[in-house]
Amino acid sequence: MDYDPEWPAAFEEARAAIEGLLGGLVLEIHHIGSTSVPGLCAKPKIDIDIVLRSAAAIPEAIERMKAQGYTYHGNRYRDGMWAFTTGRGPRGERFYLCAPGTPTHLRRLLFRDYLRSHPETAAAYGALKRRLASEVSASFFAGRAAGAAAAGGASPSVSAVSSAPASSAASTAPSAARTTTGNFTS
Repeated sequence: MDYDPEWPAAFEEARAAIEGLLGGLVLEIHHIGSTSVPGLCAKPKIDIDIVLRSAAAIPEAIERMKAQGYTYHGNRYRDGMWAFTTGRGPRGERFYLCAPGTPTHLRRLLFRDYLRSHPETAAAYGALKRRLASEVSASFFAGRAAGAAAAGGASPSVSAVSSAPASSAASTAPSAARTTTGNFTS
């Protein structure tokens, strides 16, 4: 979807809730991912990296988040990033707990900051994301239509959607300056 100017406020709300829950365990909280880059299209999931004061704080932080109802997904990629989600469907938040200096977290910051300071690259990346999403969507619906046809006739709604053109317009809004409040970066 197109960039939503409400995403920074959604991050701030989630950041405040996490700070209240984890308090003294937290070193930094960062808004990462596509929703953190002004003008960039994204799925409406706010991605948040929570850097804890040390790796020793991770078990306690996990237990606190689980106790508050955050859905725990573990360290799925064995990269030192313990994942949680909230919300159902396309909206919600993804939280990643990590220790200071975790390479995955540092790469995410570099990527976010590069896109924020290079709006032409961010626009090209957004166009690529839209094109790939369109191709995946068209492939999915074409497969569904073929399956329906093999079963005795394609559904008109599936046929119509699979042949609809996808928007390829990418937002080219200039990147806003990085904002920092205390130890929390958006």
